[in-house]
Amino acid sequence: MAEALLIIDFQNDFTPPAGALAVVQGDEIAWRINELASSGRYALVIATRDWHPANHASFADYGGPWPVHCVQGSWGAEFHPALDMASVQKVIDTGYQPDLQGYSAFEKTPLAKLLHERGITKVTVVGLATDYCVKETALDALREGFRVEIDTDAMRAVNVEQGDGERAIDAMLAAGAKRT
Repeated sequence: MAEALLIIDFQNDFTPPAGALAVVQGDEIAWRINELASSGRYALVIATRDWHPANHASFADYGGPWPVHCVQGSWGAEFHPALDMASVQKVIDTGYQPDLQGYSAFEKTPLAKLLHERGITKVTVVGLATDYCVKETALDALREGFRVEIDTDAMRAVNVEQGDGERAIDAMLAAGAKRT
């Protein structure tokens, strides 16, 4: 059984202290993500990146709920410097058009095709944020027929509403994901 690690949106704008949409303690998961990525367990290690145009629909200026973040080519869109990119074999951009939310790494990206072509049957999903992009990616991976594992030591939640992260974990487990 070939496995892949999906590192979701571990970018400057999602991490403290200077991220435009920093997830509390989001930077503290780098050690675990790097440990997983370099473990040799995965046939493929993929990092996703929010890659928004400056006029993205999710931005408050355009009627969305979020501050401007992860604008294509900006410092905020770069991967966090603590992420060891040496193990990452592929980068998948999400939300790259004004009208694409990009919560799921499968939304109008080549991810599913790439995983199937490589014979991947199981994915481990980690990164930021548990209650948005991690959750939606894990749920879409299940819908695509992959076995899904989540590592809660390697993810953090935005928690717009208290408990959103735990509810997201519960939703992923209820849908068939397994916790490592």
